[in-house]
Parts: sequence; C-alpha cells; structure tokens
Amino acid sequence: MGSNILQIGYYLFEVYYWLILIAIFGSWFPRFQSSKVGEWIYKLVDPYLSFFRRFIPPLGPIDFSPIIALFALKYLGGFALEGLRQSLNVIGI
Repeated sequence: MGSNILQIGYYLFEVYYWLILIAIFGSWFPRFQSSKVGEWIYKLVDPYLSFFRRFIPPLGPIDFSPIIALFALKYLGGFALEGLRQSLNVIGI
C-alpha cells in the first residue's frame, strides 16, 4: 500500500516536470500557446512558474525562471517523497 502511494506521488511529480518542459519548449512556438493543448498545459503550470517569475526577472528575451523552477521541483519533489516514505514507515503502511 505504501509503495503504491509513493509510486503515485513519483508519477505526479514526473508528469508535472514534463508538463513544465513542454510549456518551455511550447513557448518557442506561438501557435502552440493558442492551441487547446497549449492553453490546458499553461493553465496547469503557470501558477507554479509565476511564483518564480516574481523573484527572477527575465534577462532580455531569456527567462531563466522555468529552469530554476524545474530544479526546485526535482529537489522539493524528492524531499517531499522521502518525507512521505518515512511517514508511511512510521505509520506502518
């Protein structure tokens, strides 16, 4: 049971990571942003990315905030999943 919960958490972080990557590469193509899939992806990842954009302004045409956001997601995701794993061990699941 506990390993299933951890696996779901891992998959959720991975899917969100790839959605951010798709949004980053999709920003290079204006038609992608106005497509239904592009709008859906941007609605999912923009709240997370906007947090980083408040602190890391773009340097000319290059926006480094998504790169920092990806590193933060990997680090915080691993930290959160390890905390969840330890909590499930304490509970005995």
